[in-house]
Amino acid sequence: MDDDMTKMSPRTQSLRYITLIANLSLILWVGLWQSMISPHPHLNSYVIAIMWVLPLLLPLKGILEGKPYTHAWANFILMFYFLHALTILWVDGGERWLAWVELGLVSWAFVTNILFARIRGKELGTGLKRLSQVEKEEKEAHGQK
Repeated sequence: MDDDMTKMSPRTQSLRYITLIANLSLILWVGLWQSMISPHPHLNSYVIAIMWVLPLLLPLKGILEGKPYTHAWANFILMFYFLHALTILWVDGGERWLAWVELGLVSWAFVTNILFARIRGKELGTGLKRLSQVEKEEKEAHGQK
C-alpha cells in the first residue's frame, strides 16, 4: 500500500472498496456468462470468455492501486459492455436476464468509478478546475479584464 492510500479518508476508502467490488463483479460475471452460463455453441467458450474479459483487465492494476485517473478512464472501456447489454436486451429475449445483470454491474461500476475518481482527485488536489476559473486565469495571463 502506498503513502497516498494511508491518507485516504474513511469515506473514500469505503467508496474504493465498493468500486473494487463493482469492477471485480463485472469481470467475474462476463467471464462466467461467456464460459459457462451461455457459451458460444461453435467456438471455444474459454477463448471467447478471455476475449470478453481482457479489456476489463487493462485498468485493473490502477483500480487495485486506487488511482483516480485510472478509475476515470476505465469508464471508456465500460461503455463497450454497456452497449453490449443494451444490444442483448433489444435483440435476444433468451439472454435478456443475463444482459440485465450485466447492465446493472456496468452501471454500478461506472457510477462508483466516477465518484471515486472525483472524491479521491479532490483529496489529492488533482481535481479539474471549473471552466470559469480556467477562463479567468487565461484572461489574467494575457492581460485582459
